Amino acid sequence: MSKLQLPSDDSVLLLVTHSNLSTFAADIRISQQTTVEALKDKLWRKTGTAASSMRLELRDDTGAKLADLDDDAAPLATYAPYNGYRIHVVDLDPSSLTSGGWLEDTSLVDKYKMSDEAYDKLHTYYSFLFYHQSEKHMEELCSKVKVGDRCEVEPGAKRGTVKFVGRAEALGRGFWVGVQYDEPLGKHDGMVKGIRFFECPQGHGAIVRPEKVKVGDFPERDPFEEEEI
Repeated sequence: MSKLQLPSDDSVLLLVTHSNLSTFAADIRISQQTTVEALKDKLWRKTGTAASSMRLELRDDTGAKLADLDDDAAPLATYAPYNGYRIHVVDLDPSSLTSGGWLEDTSLVDKYKMSDEAYDKLHTYYSFLFYHQSEKHMEELCSKVKVGDRCEVEPGAKRGTVKFVGRAEALGRGFWVGVQYDEPLGKHDGMVKGIRFFECPQGHGAIVRPEKVKVGDFPERDPFEEEEI
């Protein structure tokens, strides 16, 4: 059976760990149809690491790394996770609140038992704060991008033309950039989940987070141009 032809109940039970939080571990049950981007959106609320500063690794039940979950638009099934596998969150932000280990070092804080009500309020506050910091950052990046701009998209320095800029709630919270690649390096024709975001030839379209897009003078590459020796 193809990895993308999933049964109705295709959920897996995965362990979540974090690069900066050695004592943190949590179990999540999640559908394999969930995209990597949507998974990041769930994990920032559990870990405090913004989705834009997060790299996800899939590890087996022995801890051995199997793959980087590096395609935000891909469903989890692409990476073939099994029950008991681990999603390891790598925080790429050196100024993250999780860095330095202070969130785990109880010697740095007064011994104080927080009530359940106070904990819920604090958790809600930090969830709100992390989300809006990420939203503001994405919005600032999108303010520098407009439809028609030439661009390069990472990873891979794929060149193309910006075709869409804005929110796309069906794909996840925040802001997105739609690109028509010069070459058939995309995944669709501008339609995702039954929604038409833009039009382009089949296999040339992609919708990515704005931090992956750099606009500028990026002419189409000459496929017959020989590399220098």
